[in-house]
Amino acid sequence: MAGGNCTEVEEFILLGFTDHVALRHALFVIFLLIYITTVVGNLGIIVIVKTDSHLQTPMYFLLSNLSFLDLCYSSIVTPKMLVNFLVQRKVISYPGCFLQQYFYAGCATTECYLLAVMAYDRYVAICNPLMYTTIMSKTVCILLVVVCYVAGFLNASVNVGFRLTLNCCNSNLINHFFCDGPPLAHLYCSDIQLAQILLFAFVGFNEVATTSIVVISYFCILATILQMHSLEGIYKALSTCSSHLIAVSTFYGTLLFMYLRPSSSYSLEQDKIVSVFYTVIIPMLNPIIYSLRNKEVKNAMKKACQRIAISK
Repeated sequence: MAGGNCTEVEEFILLGFTDHVALRHALFVIFLLIYITTVVGNLGIIVIVKTDSHLQTPMYFLLSNLSFLDLCYSSIVTPKMLVNFLVQRKVISYPGCFLQQYFYAGCATTECYLLAVMAYDRYVAICNPLMYTTIMSKTVCILLVVVCYVAGFLNASVNVGFRLTLNCCNSNLINHFFCDGPPLAHLYCSDIQLAQILLFAFVGFNEVATTSIVVISYFCILATILQMHSLEGIYKALSTCSSHLIAVSTFYGTLLFMYLRPSSSYSLEQDKIVSVFYTVIIPMLNPIIYSLRNKEVKNAMKKACQRIAISK
């Protein structure tokens, strides 16, 4: 393959994790179980929020959207990875590679903004409870979610669109299990400094903007909690925030580590492990975190199970 525009490339070869057949089969079983848990958990959250009248609140509307995003971006990456564990020639077409990168980047960035909106929602609920239903009306919630999607996919359009203009070298081997930005950068003959600056600038802006919203929201929440005189009120406030804090810490932490490091410190083998965490593990963990640490979700799940048992 001669060096030239990347549109001349018909397909990429994903090297994945290992060529050892027994290990590939073992990893297939592990990741298949994780993916099934992810699908069942996130679909379960969406269905429960939709059908339970007690969960028709802004908090759970946003939670169901978080589950939808987790389901989407896990499904963008995991099924192809599972197939590649079973085949000898692990290929992905040129359009498929960049579509995977585009939709993954769009969903991941949208989730960053949605987690920030969820922090703002907790701030309003705890710091201004009397105005909560007015401030976080259904119209406002829908508008905020739409803004999250627009910001997420606009970011993906600029970054992935710019990469399409770069020239590829005479290799189509991607040392990764999906088409992510850092491993693809190793295939370009063009000067990728501008692409790296764009990536750093957009990811940096997204992280700073959303993290600032989260930090300011929780600073105000903490100030309000410290003024409470009721232990029950303090416990209730903390319990409504704990699940979200865990989700924010795990998701933002891995993205910061992955995309805001200097290029000299990249290790593709290390990045594969980090990528597994935020593309496969976190989408599975979020519904578990919210269902195990949220009393209302647990009660709704129990009622759903009882209804199923009675219907049988």
